[in-house]
Amino acid sequence: MPSLASATAAPIAAVPVPGAERRATAIVYCEANFGAIDGKTANGLVRHSEKYKILSVIDSEKAGRDAGDVLDGTPNAIPVCADLAAALALAGDMPDYFIFGMAPASGMLSSGERDIVLEAIGQGMNVVNGLHEFLCEDAEFVAAAAASKVTLIDVRRPREKKDLRLFSGRINQVNCPRIAVLGTDCAIGKRTTATILTRALNAVGIKAVLVGTGQTGLMQGARYGVALDAVPSQFCSGEMEAVVVEAFEGEHPDVIVIEGQGALSHPAFSTSSLILRGSHPHAVILQHAPGRAHRCDFPAMPMPTPASEINLIQTFSDTRVIGLTLNHENMEAAEVDTAATHYSRELGIPVADALTHAPARLVDMVLAAFPELHRRQVALLQ
Repeated sequence: MPSLASATAAPIAAVPVPGAERRATAIVYCEANFGAIDGKTANGLVRHSEKYKILSVIDSEKAGRDAGDVLDGTPNAIPVCADLAAALALAGDMPDYFIFGMAPASGMLSSGERDIVLEAIGQGMNVVNGLHEFLCEDAEFVAAAAASKVTLIDVRRPREKKDLRLFSGRINQVNCPRIAVLGTDCAIGKRTTATILTRALNAVGIKAVLVGTGQTGLMQGARYGVALDAVPSQFCSGEMEAVVVEAFEGEHPDVIVIEGQGALSHPAFSTSSLILRGSHPHAVILQHAPGRAHRCDFPAMPMPTPASEINLIQTFSDTRVIGLTLNHENMEAAEVDTAATHYSRELGIPVADALTHAPARLVDMVLAAFPELHRRQVALLQ
């Protein structure tokens, strides 16, 4: 079964296309990583993008295939191309954006990747970059962009330090349920599950808004969010709180869904703790990959059990885990169903796979934990 490789500044706005009422077009670069863990940004954009119309993905190892088929076994008419020249030939008109669609652990461009980004700039495409290496601070990229009259967007670049917010306690004024989707590892599908949950709630009349916490969610079009792992630690809880408050005041939702990052138990990442501190979620949905033997990029580090992660989350924060969602990588359909039954009995909470099970199962998780939402839904229908 195909892998569910997920993810992970104020919300970014696409550069307007004069005289056109449409989503900006984009080519996504993901050489040798599409469908894999380090290709999580490209994977996420192919699955869901409100901001950009994805024309193609660049990955010479999967060239000629359909991007949807690579990810989920379902074609979506987004072709995978061998290189930029092939992608441009298919596009016809010049795409508005070149998106760097990989998220390597280093967060930096290789020399070859620098060349391909410079080539895209030279062709006249704006560039969207989700790495920790900021193109706007690199003289070579700045000069090339000026010469081609294009824009460089560094999604992870935080606000100026003078504009960063400290935690204030205003989160307690957000009186709708706040649900964080956390995980037992990084790149495990938290953002994908959070996106599907948000759409499923809205589809049944429960107004939900997603708060992004990583670069991919912001690229996909999250109206509220912050790339939390690029914010100085002193301000992380405050920035997290601030964007949740902004979502509440701007949308007046019934539910706020907060995208998780990393894992609370993972020693390489601290973002989960800051999400818990800043957003004070009333509830958590935990994402787990039963077929993953060790943490990605850490082969000597075994995966934690859902039970141990739940215990850690509920000990660390005044919240409760209301459901478990599964990443089906390295699993057959029957194994997913068996795992769901096993964990539901062991943990006493509902379990579902956001991609292979009906979205209604995610909605039911939320309604079981917050029955007032069901009463509100019924009242609206009467």
